[in-house]
Amino acid sequence: QVQLVEYGGGLVQAGGSLRLSCAASGSIVSINAMGWYRQAPGKQRELVAAFTSGGRTNYADSVKGRFTISRDHAKNTVYLQMNSLKPEDTAVYYCNADATAQRLCVLTYRNYWGQGTQVTVSS
Repeated sequence: QVQLVEYGGGLVQAGGSLRLSCAASGSIVSINAMGWYRQAPGKQRELVAAFTSGGRTNYADSVKGRFTISRDHAKNTVYLQMNSLKPEDTAVYYCNADATAQRLCVLTYRNYWGQGTQVTVSS
């Protein structure tokens, strides 16, 4: 199994910055796509930024130029630097990964979610 744990959420004023971290642990064989989603109250969960399995990055239009995703392969960790935050960025931010895990002699490929971290931007 693979566990994803997010760090770095909190309360910040509009225009401020936060950095989120997501560390993957467990019986990881490999991690392919990995990134961040968010869900605001009453809204569907949406992609914020992610690395594709081919190593490219995708960003939501609403965060382009303000958010930057980065990755430390050695630490199985992905980061989200969020600058120029706006009240509409307020949401629970979830880490997501497509990973292969090994248990005994069985390899399993599946999608994983973290527990989420709250980001609140005050106006």
